[in-house]
Amino acid sequence: MDIKTVMVIGAGQMGAGIAQVCAQAGYKVYLNDLQEKLVEKGFEQISINLSRQVDKGRMTEDEKLLVFDQLFKSTNLQQAQYVDVVIEAATENMEIKASIFRELDKYAPEHAILATNTSSLPITEIAAFTKRPEKVIGMHFMNPVPVMKLVEIIRGLATEDDVYREIEAMAIKLNKVPVEVNDFPGFVSNRVLMPMINEAVYTLYEGVASKEAIDNVMKLGMNHPMGPLTLADFIGLDTCLYIMETLHEGFGDDKYRPCPLLRKYVKAGWLGKKSGRGFYVYD
Repeated sequence: MDIKTVMVIGAGQMGAGIAQVCAQAGYKVYLNDLQEKLVEKGFEQISINLSRQVDKGRMTEDEKLLVFDQLFKSTNLQQAQYVDVVIEAATENMEIKASIFRELDKYAPEHAILATNTSSLPITEIAAFTKRPEKVIGMHFMNPVPVMKLVEIIRGLATEDDVYREIEAMAIKLNKVPVEVNDFPGFVSNRVLMPMINEAVYTLYEGVASKEAIDNVMKLGMNHPMGPLTLADFIGLDTCLYIMETLHEGFGDDKYRPCPLLRKYVKAGWLGKKSGRGFYVYD
């Protein structure tokens, strides 16, 4: 299949980043969300990202305009009828994703591949909400999408080999490094990362050290670019909690039990950088 047109569902930070790299790779891209103002916000984020590249001399103003020529605003899932690949990047919630994939199954053409950017939910279960599970696959990008090279590609139980090869080739065209991962809760990235973040929260909860000390140990002692509590704030504490709950439920192992302090912060609305306060306070 010659992939020419892509729809990205969800115009948040991840979705906008995915739409940007797809447009930069020459694909025609529909960036879709429920409301026009959300799509506009996604376009603003893409403009900010590309303007930084222009300022750094990595892209010309004309090249930036060419990227925007490839981008189209969408608030109607029926426009999926025009695309070859859909990449869903909506909220990390199975009910929401189920609703989206049921709709996509109605509107997307038979040849279209339906990919999900889920960070922890089972691809096989998502695929079961469609009548084409062989065309459903996981395509988990890392944040920030324009910068990070990795894409985890996850087959569902029924995913066809040709679908995997198409998405692998697409990831390479996006200047990413595709890594094949089996369909287990959290895949590789979050199965390893989230328990580390959760343990850092336990370390703070139990009074072992201050948040600054915990982050500095991991930055200076383990050569991590940022500490786990800072990283949790950037990811969103609600997202971290949801992924830990998914791991805990999926494996039934208490080593994945979310720290009570993480639950308390989320209930307080302290979700990290996006809410202005998490483990740290943000202006």
